[in-house]
Amino acid sequence: DAARGLVFVPPSSPSPDLYGGERKGENKWANSGAALEAETGRLVWAFQVVHHDLWDYDVASQPVLVTVTRDGKPVDAVAIATKIGHLFVLERETGRPVFPVEERPVPQTDVPGEATSATQPFPVGVAPLAPRTLTPGDAWGPTPEDCDWCRKRIGELRSDGLFTPPSLRGSILYPGNVGGAHWGGAAVDPTRQLLVVPTNRLATVARLIPRDDLKAAVDTARENRLTGEFGRQSGTPYALYREILRSPSGAPCNAPPWGALVAIDLKTGAKR
Repeated sequence: DAARGLVFVPPSSPSPDLYGGERKGENKWANSGAALEAETGRLVWAFQVVHHDLWDYDVASQPVLVTVTRDGKPVDAVAIATKIGHLFVLERETGRPVFPVEERPVPQTDVPGEATSATQPFPVGVAPLAPRTLTPGDAWGPTPEDCDWCRKRIGELRSDGLFTPPSLRGSILYPGNVGGAHWGGAAVDPTRQLLVVPTNRLATVARLIPRDDLKAAVDTARENRLTGEFGRQSGTPYALYREILRSPSGAPCNAPPWGALVAIDLKTGAKR
């Protein structure tokens, strides 16, 4: 914002991504949108979209400058689209929400040493950009065998909806770490006051592995030709295994579409 001398940036996730026992607390100002004074670099304000991130839910693309109409008056704002599918619209000068934001209770960890944030911020009155729950009844597959496999697999995993924390048995993160909104960013139609954002719709499975069990887990993955990724998460008691939730045929276990363009009316917060 050249007139105000402000630069808007998205600070990334804290490290390591999916275990926070060595970085307890909210981890300000990770997973945020932040306004910096361009001339000095001074932090003017920051707004955290995820507290104590355990999901790799960094803000993957740049915030977008918009002007929205509220109560019949134009408001210069910045829009932050997130991997979890939330859209936050904030006043540029202060960081105050243009649409209300409330803290809501979220699922809590059962992993020894972890300390989940009790609540997370939710925009009120702004439609979500992506689906947020995946149950056995939602299982999908191109064949009955695929669908049955997915239904069983979802039932084996922890899946408590939005902000289900990673677990030792494996948890479903939906949206996954590729979004929701992702690196593609958002576009704005200023005349219609529409924000258009590409979204991913893929579920991720995240499993924490006690450090002493890591070698056996890697050997098992090689034997079974698993296609996920391991993260060492050095300096913590747990390594990580993460993969897209797919059936043996390779198809996602959630129903298509697996990507969508979503338009949000910035005047009302409704999905158009």
